[in-house]
Amino acid sequence: MKRSREKEQMDLSGLDAGVLEKDLSNLRTINRYLGAYRGVLWSLRRLKRRGDGALSLLDVGTGNGDLPKRIVEWGRESGIPVSIVALEPHPVTVAVAREYTRDFPEIAIVRGDGLRPPFSPGAFDFVLASQLLHHFSEEEILDLLQRWSKLARRGILVSDLVRHPLAYYGIFWLTRFLTRNEMTLGDAPLSVRRAFTLAEWRELFSRAGIGEFRLFSFFPFRMLGVFFLAESR
Repeated sequence: MKRSREKEQMDLSGLDAGVLEKDLSNLRTINRYLGAYRGVLWSLRRLKRRGDGALSLLDVGTGNGDLPKRIVEWGRESGIPVSIVALEPHPVTVAVAREYTRDFPEIAIVRGDGLRPPFSPGAFDFVLASQLLHHFSEEEILDLLQRWSKLARRGILVSDLVRHPLAYYGIFWLTRFLTRNEMTLGDAPLSVRRAFTLAEWRELFSRAGIGEFRLFSFFPFRMLGVFFLAESR
C-alpha cells in the first residue's frame, strides 16, 4: 500500500461546524478504544517519576484536547504536577477543546499554528505531536521537527499511525459501524493511507538530525518516536 497524498477533509477550509464537532467526538471514542494514549503515557512514566518536579508540555495540534486531559489525569494520579499548552489552529476545534477541558486548569488551549508556534526557545520540557505528522509531507515534517526541537528542553514525543492494509480495512469497517459522519468515514481510513510504515518513520526521524531518538511500536498499528534533546542543550 503506497502512501496517499490526498488531503483529509479536516485539513480543508470551509468545514461544516456540526460535521467537525461530531467527527471530534468520534475521534475521542476511537482514541480511547484503540490505544491512542498508550504510547505517550508509557513514555511519560519512563521519563518522569514522583518527586522529579513539574512537567511542562506543548501539545501541537491537540484536536479535541482528549490526550492533554488524560496526561493531566495521569499526573494527578502520579503526584507529578503537569502544565500543558495545547495548540490548535481551527476555531471550532479550539472551542470544543476548551469545553472538553474546562475542569482542568492545568491545560491552556491556545489557537495557533504548529508551523509558527508563538513560544520562546526552550519554553517546554517536551513537545508532543499526536496523530498529527501524517497530515504533512516529508519535507514539512522535517521542518516541523527542527522547529519544535528549539522549543523543547528535554525531548519531542511523536505518536502516530503506522500504514498497513490491515489497519486500513480495520478502521474502514469499524467506522461504518460507529457513525454516519462523512468526515469520520472519509478521514479515518485516509489517515492510515497518509501515514508511514515503521521503516519510513525511522528514516524520517534520522533525516531530521535533531538528536538521538528511539522508535517504539504499539498495538494496533501505532508508533511512538521519542527524541532526546537534553544532551544537545
